[in-house]
Amino acid sequence: MTLSRPSAYQRPAALAMSLGGVALVALLAGGSAQAAGKFVVPKGCTAYVTVQYADCQVSTHYTCPADPKGDQWAVYADKNGPNYMSRIDAETRWVESYDLTTGIGEKIGSEAQAASFSDLLRKGRDDYDFATKSSNGDQRRYAGYDKLTGKTVTIDGVRLDRTEFLLSTYAEDGSLINTRKGGQLISRDWRIFFPDTESFENADGQKGTSVDTPISFARPGKPGFLAAEPIFGCDQRMTDASPPAAALPVRYAGPQETDPAR
Repeated sequence: MTLSRPSAYQRPAALAMSLGGVALVALLAGGSAQAAGKFVVPKGCTAYVTVQYADCQVSTHYTCPADPKGDQWAVYADKNGPNYMSRIDAETRWVESYDLTTGIGEKIGSEAQAASFSDLLRKGRDDYDFATKSSNGDQRRYAGYDKLTGKTVTIDGVRLDRTEFLLSTYAEDGSLINTRKGGQLISRDWRIFFPDTESFENADGQKGTSVDTPISFARPGKPGFLAAEPIFGCDQRMTDASPPAAALPVRYAGPQETDPAR
């Protein structure tokens, strides 16, 4: 499931902490995490793929030896620079994320039903229900499911399984904030979700759709690996006048498409 995309790249001085082997303040400042158009992998960590998406985004995914086994990080960027950073665990449980445009972080809280990538592969469906709390005090509850469709697709040499999902987001008082549904892609080898096509409806009935499909996968030693700038769909995004929503943590720990209500 996708997460919200910040609109403008700002540079707050907050959150000068070290996460996943990288000083988050460096990403907030925008310089140390990039050099000559390349993403600089945090010291001691190992990047395994850089992904270019259809919606003017690029992400680099890496692991760090100090983290629990199976955990992995991702940093997302648009034309303005890095805008989002997240960590998931071996079961693709969303663990924590940071909006690099505001400095606001979110971490997982209580879990009525923890997400399980293993259950998805074994049973063909995984249901989850968990809560999060952000550094600004906001609390949210996320409940939904992921389901294998039985179909696969190969993109740039990477075989991916298609999934369908339904996700509802609730405020601390239990009121519905929004509902999202659609399709995503998973890599069994990398144990990760990628976005595809989804629809969105908020509590006021306003609706939207997004297509964020990955276009290319660059592995170590290949052209495009550690690229810091997106290359697909940026002309279209520049013409999109819809304002962005605030970041929402979900299964696919990456920036989310625009909330049409905001």
